[in-house]
Amino acid sequence: MSSLRVKVIEIKRCDTLHIVKFQFNRASLSMMSLELPSDVKINTKVKLSIKPTHIALGKNISGDLSFSNQLDAVISDITNGEFLNSISLKLDDKNTIESIITKESALRLQLKKGDRVTALIKASDISIGQVYDA
Repeated sequence: MSSLRVKVIEIKRCDTLHIVKFQFNRASLSMMSLELPSDVKINTKVKLSIKPTHIALGKNISGDLSFSNQLDAVISDITNGEFLNSISLKLDDKNTIESIITKESALRLQLKKGDRVTALIKASDISIGQVYDA
């Protein structure tokens, strides 16, 4: 499981649906959820959890995408499997996340260590794993 420590900057509610925005470095991230812990409020620091299989990768992207969350990253390591590849992505000096994609996709994108890529994460694929302060 990949995780990021972030700060809650906005919460919108409509019936049981919550759209929560977070600040991560200079990027804004969004999460869509039907449930939200009661201690999550504006300025709360939380740990976001993201399954590596829910982190798509793009290379040389141009134009608009529907992915709410787009993080610039550098490939720090690639572990090749028979069908799947594990790609370690360095977001900054302190944060690394993992993406698991098919080997076929990694070959098509010609991914290699040191490449600049964009990690793409749907708002519905992020969850709050831990609340640090309320």
